Amino acid sequence: MTSVRRALVSALAVALVAPIAITAQDLHPSRRPSPMGMARITLGDTYVRVVYNRPYKRNRDNIFGTKDSGALVPYGERWRTGANEAPEITVTGDVTVGGKPLPAGTYSLFTTPGPETWQVHFNSRLGLDGVGIFANDEFTPVDLAPTDVLVVPAPATELPEDKEVDQFTIEFEKTATGADMVLRWIRTEVRVPIAPA
Repeated sequence: MTSVRRALVSALAVALVAPIAITAQDLHPSRRPSPMGMARITLGDTYVRVVYNRPYKRNRDNIFGTKDSGALVPYGERWRTGANEAPEITVTGDVTVGGKPLPAGTYSLFTTPGPETWQVHFNSRLGLDGVGIFANDEFTPVDLAPTDVLVVPAPATELPEDKEVDQFTIEFEKTATGADMVLRWIRTEVRVPIAPA
């Protein structure tokens, strides 16, 4: 086989295999089934930002509920508050959350849902894959209780049927003292008050 012929065969092989390799490595956040989202607000001199992943309902009728009912997110269990990696919240100045102090910093954000009240966890462990770590194709849960910096209760309310939210959303809404960090999915809404310290 001549060197020109070998070069043509090699080029053809690369051209045929390259699209497969590119497709297999397409991990861009915008093309995930649960894409990334971001919410942010400025409260006085303090900037607050949450980066999280946004799952869809996808014909699931039992999102939050009891474990016995087969709920996707069972009451009383720590939830990564979205999909994929654990969300992270950054506050550039000291704040209060639900009236309790939270120092400036970056934290993983978890929740423990309940029928009427959720616990909202601000945790010092970062870079988590949900409530644990994926390594070598194996998931290892992490005991997060010792690294909780702050845990606050927040009321859970039911949205009217015509206000149902198909894709999980976190956003900030201004209040007289600061802002509410508002979590909404399907017909559940949770408001977490944040104010400059």
